[in-house]
Amino acid sequence: MLFRVEIREKLLDIILENVRTNFPREEILLLRGKIRKGVIEITDIVIPPLATSGLGFSVFPASMLPMDYSLLGSVHSHPSGNLTPSIEDLNHFFGRIMMIVVYPFKRENAAVFNKAGKKIEMRLIE
Repeated sequence: MLFRVEIREKLLDIILENVRTNFPREEILLLRGKIRKGVIEITDIVIPPLATSGLGFSVFPASMLPMDYSLLGSVHSHPSGNLTPSIEDLNHFFGRIMMIVVYPFKRENAAVFNKAGKKIEMRLIE
C-alpha cells in the first residue's frame, strides 16, 4: 500500500515548466522512480515515444514503451484548472500513480492519485 509520493522540488519545477511551454495543449510525461516501504520516490521524467497532445487530450501508445520497471506512472496537465482525474484519465491509467498539474501550473497546483482516483500525499523534498 502506498502512503505517499516524494518528488524533488527542482524536478516538479521542470515538469511545470514543460506543461507551461505547451499551454493551452495538454502535455503528458512518464514518471520514473523507486518504491521503498510504501513511499514512491519520483526521480526522473521520460518523454513517451509517439506522444500526442492537443486541446483536451494527451495520449501515448503504451505498447511502444520498452520493458522498464522503473516507470511508475504518468503526469499530465489539465489546462482547464480542474485538479481531479476524469473518467478518461482513470480508464487510461498507466502504472501505479498519476500526477495531474493544472493551470496556472504552480507547485500547489499539482496532485497525485492512485488507480481509484483517490488523492495520495505528495511531499516535496530538496
